[in-house]
Amino acid sequence: MAMQCIYVALGGALGAVGRYLMGFVPFLPKSSFPAATLLVNLIGAVLIGMIAQIAAQKGLENSGAVLFLKVGVCGGFTTFSSFSLEAVSLFSTGKTALGAAYIALSVVLCLLGVLLGQWLGQKLA
Repeated sequence: MAMQCIYVALGGALGAVGRYLMGFVPFLPKSSFPAATLLVNLIGAVLIGMIAQIAAQKGLENSGAVLFLKVGVCGGFTTFSSFSLEAVSLFSTGKTALGAAYIALSVVLCLLGVLLGQWLGQKLA
């Protein structure tokens, strides 16, 4: 159990640093729409879908590598708490349409991202 916790902790640290660095991507617009968080959640959805699919196909769901990647890296990288705060902030500042669009895009794109990741995982496994 201790080793599994170490895998998750190390992956989580890498994921969190990756999330922080995404804030410096120069092509992302700096506006009231939280594009960086949306992109992080979409990337995380694709990655977690792909990792889960490959792990399931290879019977490795409980391996240290999968804990490191799925629970650690993806868990530390994705930003659902940031997403929630940004959505509430958009609503509380009167940007209702923008907030609704952000929520809809986040949910739909990330669900599609998981499906894409699973498809990629089938191709790569």
